[in-house]
Amino acid sequence: MRSQDWLLLAILSVLWGATYFFIAVAQPEVPPFTLVLGRVGIAALVLVPLVFLLGHRLPAGREVWGLFVVQAMINNIIPFTLMVYGQQRIASGLAAVLNATTPLFTLIVARLFAGDPLTFNKLLGVLLGVAGVAMLMGPEALVANASSVIGMLCLLGGALSYGFSAQWMRRLRHIPPLVSSATQLTCSAAMLLPIAALADRFWLLPAPSAPVVGAVLGLAVFSTALAYIVFFRINATAGPSNVMLVTLLVPVTATALGVLVLGEDLKLNQIAGALVIASGLIVIDGRLLARFRR
Repeated sequence: MRSQDWLLLAILSVLWGATYFFIAVAQPEVPPFTLVLGRVGIAALVLVPLVFLLGHRLPAGREVWGLFVVQAMINNIIPFTLMVYGQQRIASGLAAVLNATTPLFTLIVARLFAGDPLTFNKLLGVLLGVAGVAMLMGPEALVANASSVIGMLCLLGGALSYGFSAQWMRRLRHIPPLVSSATQLTCSAAMLLPIAALADRFWLLPAPSAPVVGAVLGLAVFSTALAYIVFFRINATAGPSNVMLVTLLVPVTATALGVLVLGEDLKLNQIAGALVIASGLIVIDGRLLARFRR
């Protein structure tokens, strides 16, 4: 990865780290599937006009749209649904730890289905990153009983789905990031609409308050529309395994936002976890270690 890719990865982690703040504000008034639909639907409404304003066009042909339908399913519909169901059964801290296994699943899927080499640096770095996330969330994240096993399996299933989506994106790397983002979100919104209608009956919900409207817009515009442009840009230049490293950084940025914006206390385990995650990313990058050996 180039220095520019690492910078974009840090920006993406901030955009996705803010997701927790926006959801915390919106969730009391907006049901889960309706919130997800608002997220992808508004983001699509923002990006599709930009595609045409900047001189691009949406993909043409059933084959390309078929690729994006699959991508929308395995990168949005399936993991979002599994996470919504899983987080009803387990603590959010444990959910964050399980979601941070995404880079590990990405490496395994890449090795099994794409024949990518599983280098020692990548494996060690990802394992360090997962350990750092566990330290970051603290011992309370490990409190689970037998009834939460299904919830944990759901979160792991979502992380596995992201691993497959990272490989599927290889087929879309030739498409500009803005076009990829707009097309995937359009497919996601179209497929989520009947799901949200059946599950939440959103037309019967009372009008949301102003802070909730602002949170949904922030979730859609910043944590989805802008985030997906950055996401597909990193994927085009650095590859799917590297872009999924962002899930190791998201808990760090979410913790930092909690301290800076919400006034939460910064604990020793959070500092230690962030340092371990940083060491894992350094091992994956490899350049500092190679310079040290030389």
